[in-house]
Amino acid sequence: MRNRIGGLLALVVLIAPLAVFAAPPQQPNSHTLQDDLQGVKALTAEQLVAAVLTRNPGLQSLAAAAEAANYRIAPAGALDDPMLTYAGAPETAGGPRGFQERVELSQSLPWPGKLGLREDAARARAEGEEQSLADGRLALMAAAKGLFAEWAYIHRTLQIKHTHRDLLIELRRVAETQYAAGRARQQDVLQAEVEAARIDTDIVTHQRRKREVQTMLNGLLNRPPQNPLPPPALLPAPDEPPTLQALQETALEEHPALRRIQARIAEARARHGLAEKDYFPDFRLSAGYNALWDAADKRWMVGLSINLPFDLSGKRSATRNAAEAEVMRYQWQLTDREAQLLAQLEQGRAQVQETRDIVAIHRQRLLPLAEESLNAAVADYRAGQGSFLAVIDAERQQLRTEDNLARAHADYLRALAALERAAGRSLDNARPIPANQAPAGPAGDSHEQE
Repeated sequence: MRNRIGGLLALVVLIAPLAVFAAPPQQPNSHTLQDDLQGVKALTAEQLVAAVLTRNPGLQSLAAAAEAANYRIAPAGALDDPMLTYAGAPETAGGPRGFQERVELSQSLPWPGKLGLREDAARARAEGEEQSLADGRLALMAAAKGLFAEWAYIHRTLQIKHTHRDLLIELRRVAETQYAAGRARQQDVLQAEVEAARIDTDIVTHQRRKREVQTMLNGLLNRPPQNPLPPPALLPAPDEPPTLQALQETALEEHPALRRIQARIAEARARHGLAEKDYFPDFRLSAGYNALWDAADKRWMVGLSINLPFDLSGKRSATRNAAEAEVMRYQWQLTDREAQLLAQLEQGRAQVQETRDIVAIHRQRLLPLAEESLNAAVADYRAGQGSFLAVIDAERQQLRTEDNLARAHADYLRALAALERAAGRSLDNARPIPANQAPAGPAGDSHEQE
C-alpha cells in the first residue's frame, strides 16, 4: 500500500532535531565583583588602576563589544542556510493519484572570493573593537592616575595645613610669652589667631575637595559615591622620561588609536573588494521532487539560478565609489591622528620634564631656604630682635613652598599620565621616596639630601 504521509510531516521530522543545535547556549550568571581595595592600608596608583580596570562598567561594555565582534567573524564567512521548500496541491487530496506535492532543497553560492572578503571585513571590525578596548583602557588608566594625583595632593596639603596650624598655635604661645614679658604687642597674639583662622578656612575647602575626588574615584570604581577610600601611599619620585624618539616610535607602532584606524582601513578595503565582486553573479543550486508531473521520469529535478548584475541604475558603481571614499576617509584620519599624537608626545614630554624640574628645585632649594628663613625669624623674635610680622611672613612662605611642592608633584603625575596616554603604554619606572628626600635634580644628578 502506498505511503500517504504528507511531505509536511516529513519536513517537521527533518527539521525538529536541528532546533536543538540552533538553540542559543544559556548565559552563565554574572558574579558580583569583589571590592579589590579591601584591606589596603595605603593606596598606590597601580592598585587604583588595577581596581578601575577590573570594575569600571564602561570598560566592561567595550570588552563585550569586542567579544561580540569576534563572534561575528565565523558567520560572516559562512554560506547562507540552505532552503527547504515544500508545496502541496490541496485539490488532489483523495484523488486517484493521491495528494500531490513538491519538495525542493536549494543552496545559494556567492561568487568566489566574496565569503573571504566578508570574513576579512568582520575580522577587521573585530580588530577595531579590540583596539577600542585597548584605547579605553589607556583612557581609564590616565583618568585614574590623574585622580590619584589629586587624591594624593589633597591628603598632603591637608597634612601641611594641620601642621602649620599647630605651628601657629606654638607661635601664639611664643607671642603671649613675649607680650607678658613686655617685649611684644598684643597685636602679635591676634595676628597668630587670624592666620590660624585663615588656615582653618583652607582646611574646610580642601575637605570639600577631598569628598569630590572621592566621589569621582568611586565613580570610576563603580562603587557608591560615599564609599571610603584608603589614603594614598608615598608618591613616586619624578624620573627622566624616555627620549622623544623612543616615545614616537612606540606610539606610531603600537598606539591603539592608530591600530583601530588601521583596522578600519582594512575593513573598508575588504568592503571595496566586495563592491568590485558585486559586478559578478551569485548562484543558487537546487534539487527537488515534483509529484505534479504525470511522468515519473520528470519528477526529479536539479537546477541552477544566477542573478543578473546589471548596473542600469548605477547602484553598484555608487557602492564601489562609496567604498573607495571610505578607504580615503580612514587613511586621512590615520594621517591626522599620527600628527596629533606626535604633537601630544612632544608637548607631554616637555610638561613631564618641566614639572620634574620644578619638584627638584622646590625640594633641593626652595624648601630648605623657607625652613631656614622661618627658623631665623622665630629665633630673632624670641631674642627681641625681630618683628612678629616677619615670623608670619616666613610661615606663609614656608606654607606656600610646601603646598607648591605638593601641587607640583601631583602635576608631575598628571603630566606623566597624559604622556602615557599619548605614548600608548605605561611609563611607570619610578620609585617611591619619603617626603623629606630629594629626587634627581634638573641636570640629571641622582644625589639625595635630608
